[in-house]
Order: sequence, then structure tokens, then C-alpha cells
Amino acid sequence: MSLRLLIPLIAMSALLGLLFIGLGMNSRDLPSPLVGKPAPAFELEALEDSSRMLSEQDFIGEVALVNVWATWCSTCRAEKPLLMELAGGGIPIHAFNYRDERDAALRYLSVSDNPYRTIAYDPSGDAGIDWGVYATPETYVLDAEGIIRYKRIGPLNRQLLLDEVLPLVEKLRAEKLRDEQRRNEARSVATS
Repeated sequence: MSLRLLIPLIAMSALLGLLFIGLGMNSRDLPSPLVGKPAPAFELEALEDSSRMLSEQDFIGEVALVNVWATWCSTCRAEKPLLMELAGGGIPIHAFNYRDERDAALRYLSVSDNPYRTIAYDPSGDAGIDWGVYATPETYVLDAEGIIRYKRIGPLNRQLLLDEVLPLVEKLRAEKLRDEQRRNEARSVATS
């Protein structure tokens, strides 16, 4: 076989191989360029009080989850009991109500439990776009400084919580505690 025919054949085989690999990937495993970066800035009305504005600053100060949900999302409803468990276990959960009707979201929360500490109302989805939202539900883990440390596309399940989310939350909480202890020690040395 001549070299002129072999090079295009190799190139085509490589492209087909990459396509095959890409088609086999789970879209939930897509890497997010936001992981390791500060949470994107936003300013939105609070779902439950349109006179109150929320921003990314409301998510900062403690290790927390941010959940993107909507009333029209059946998998969001399915993961809600798990979110209630997390919130009941002391993990703060903030949320974006994404591309939804305010009245529908408020009705939904009035007849069911609410795991969220704060809910930013994002009817246009613009903040969601800045956060890299592909679909609902999505869940992020933020460290105490507001850095995104984890992103999950799709619903959480118990196995994901046990294998990925809870160990990361505990690790980030331990890091925050160590940092606070170091700062306190440095302050006490400086004042003595």
C-alpha cells in the first residue's frame, strides 16, 4: 500500500476511534471548567421573597451544596428526599430554581419539604448558563471560600453521596477547621 493512501487511512481510523470513545462517554462525567474556580457571580431575586436579592456571596462562608432544580423536572423531585436527609444532617444546601414559574415553585414547596437554605430564582436561566448548567438537576459542592470543588450533572443517589459527595464535604470541612486553627494560633502568637 502506498504512503499516500496509508496516511489518510490512519487519520480516518484515529478520528473514528475518538468518535467511538466520545459516544461511549457518560454525559454526566463531562468535566466542568468551573471546578477549582470561584462560583460565578450572579444577582437574582430570592424565590420566596422577590424583594430580597441573592448573590454568590450568600453561598460563601461554609462548605455547602448548590442544587439546580425545577418543578417540571421529575428527577429533581426524585432526589428531593435525599436532599432532605443531607439538610437534616447539617449540610447547608442552596439552590437555583431554574427556568421555572415562580408560582409553581412556591406551590411545590408549600406542599412538600424544603431542603434549601436559600433559593435564587433564575427564570431566564442566565445564571444557570454562567454556572455551566446542562440540565436539571445538577449539584455543586462549594468550599467555604466559594470555590467549586465538585459538579454532578443529573440526580444524586445514595451511592454517589457515600462515594463522592460526603467524603468531599468532610474533607473540605476538615481543611476549613485546620485553616481556622492556624489563623487563631497565628493571632495568639502575634498578640503575645
